[in-house]
Amino acid sequence: MIKETWNIGVILLLLVMATAFMGYVLPWGQMSFWGATVITNLLSAIPYVGSTLVLWIWGGFSVDQATLARFFVFHFILPFIIMGTSMIHLLFLHETGSNNPTGISSNTDKIPFHPYFSYKDLLGFTVMLLLLALLSLLTPNLL
Repeated sequence: MIKETWNIGVILLLLVMATAFMGYVLPWGQMSFWGATVITNLLSAIPYVGSTLVLWIWGGFSVDQATLARFFVFHFILPFIIMGTSMIHLLFLHETGSNNPTGISSNTDKIPFHPYFSYKDLLGFTVMLLLLALLSLLTPNLL
């Protein structure tokens, strides 16, 4: 169970990095062609399945409007995939104990996971969402 938690966490990290990369590359016009070219080259370098992956993801080896449309689709869908992966990761953390990576049985006198940590996380999420909303509404140029 702990191995699956770590694996999902690593996948989550890679998904966040991929989304951030596409969010950086897409808005800069020609950079989107550069980003799609780099991804195409990286995928095609994978032994045995590289060409098939390129054809499946981009539809071909040329960087054109269809390629960019797929790039935008991936950029749109990845945050939802991240959200689902985060929920699965939190479920595994809840099962294994988020502060117990070695799997040692914890003391039963401790505060259980749900009441304290769930409300604390909900409060932190609400405060961060409020701060981000205030920042984006009052001073959008700072973003």
